[in-house]
Amino acid sequence: MRRFLILPVIVLAGCAVGPDFRRPDAPAVEGYTREPLPELTVGAAVPGGEAQRFVNGLDLPAQWWTLFRSEALNSLVEQALKANPGLQAAQAALRVAEETYLAQRGALFPAAEASFQPTRQRVADPLTSPLNSGASVFNLHTAQLTVGYAPDVFGGVRRQVESAQALAESQRFQLEAAYLTLTSNVVAAAVQEAALRAQIAATEEIVKLEGEQVGLMQKQLELGAIAESSLIAQRAALAQAQATLAPLRRQLAQQRNLLTALAGRFPADEVAERFTLADLRLPEELPVSLPSKLVAQRPDVRAAEAQLHAASAQVGVATANLLPQFNITANVGSVATTIGSLFSSGTGFWALAGSVTQPLFQGGALVHRKRAAEAAYDEAAAQYRGSVIGAFQNVADALRALQYDAEALKAALDAKLLADDSLGIARRQLELGDISTLGLLVAEQAYQQSVIALVQAQASRYADTAALFQALGGGWWNRDARE
Repeated sequence: MRRFLILPVIVLAGCAVGPDFRRPDAPAVEGYTREPLPELTVGAAVPGGEAQRFVNGLDLPAQWWTLFRSEALNSLVEQALKANPGLQAAQAALRVAEETYLAQRGALFPAAEASFQPTRQRVADPLTSPLNSGASVFNLHTAQLTVGYAPDVFGGVRRQVESAQALAESQRFQLEAAYLTLTSNVVAAAVQEAALRAQIAATEEIVKLEGEQVGLMQKQLELGAIAESSLIAQRAALAQAQATLAPLRRQLAQQRNLLTALAGRFPADEVAERFTLADLRLPEELPVSLPSKLVAQRPDVRAAEAQLHAASAQVGVATANLLPQFNITANVGSVATTIGSLFSSGTGFWALAGSVTQPLFQGGALVHRKRAAEAAYDEAAAQYRGSVIGAFQNVADALRALQYDAEALKAALDAKLLADDSLGIARRQLELGDISTLGLLVAEQAYQQSVIALVQAQASRYADTAALFQALGGGWWNRDARE
């Protein structure tokens, strides 16, 4: 008969109330864009103008920034990974989550405590001494071991442990996201620095050319070949070009500060690495992960999935709280008037107790907590779906950007070459008196704009290539666990 009474308890102890979490299926889509991507982007005969190939299913290396083949960039990324405070904070947060999970697991096992309590007390003379010795002052030493265990009959504790484990998993992927964000920010900042240096160099060349033009026009004015208003107009154009240098240099200085901060240093301890567009190489093969793999490779999506898992387990916790709670306690020990007498014959005691508690009325608190847990699960599910849609959008945006960046760079190069020819013709015509100074100024402004537009188009190709690598998840799954 006793065997039949124990069997239901064993069966109940093996189950856990609440939903069993199942990983969401990957979206049933075959591509990232509505129209098929071209096999190759267009090319342009300028650094950073190489045609890029979209390769479906090509895997991404963990150290994807090395694809730009810049030793300075590799060095700076490694410095940032070692010293960036944000990444270190994410690593510490993961340790907190893992230790919290391990601490939560302790609730699955019995808890045991040992205690020793020495007391000295006096009783009133009219009262009978507890020791039946007639002594009104005596010592009492109590040593005992207490064991408590709450059988997890309905799995509430196991669901709580499951939730803590899922939160630790979420934190692990948040660390991967922090790792990816940091490396992407370093690459983006390096590309921006290279672009600013190119813009400054181009502007300085423009200032030099316009300064030479001012010198020529000064001689023409002295010879009476031009009016003074023409020289003033050219000087104004020179001053405008010079005025653009200070903001560019300010941006470069701030970009240097950003790179230094990303490396975990103070601005006074500036990093030694310098970046120019000529030092970077544009990756010519671009991986395009299968859509079914993207949800498994994006750290933010995996973190959202783990959050969904944790919310699912909390529904089980809230459900179990509605059901009976079991508890078993036992203690054993010894009481004696002297320490030496402890554990001698006749001093021992023990007790064993069990209890079952069924919540009856708590003002609806437990029911509403369960409903709140279910609503939190719905919230997490919506956030997960939002993360998935956002991930696909990021990849689609990067792919389209790379496609049109190549076209924009080719157009910018064509415009720059035409503006260069136009400026040369305008200068010769001005020397011959065929055009006015206004015509030269128009040609100079067009040339200035074309030079800056070309530099920006070059930088966009590098930046959007890095953005694609980030959108695809950064290749963390290929990183050695020792790194």
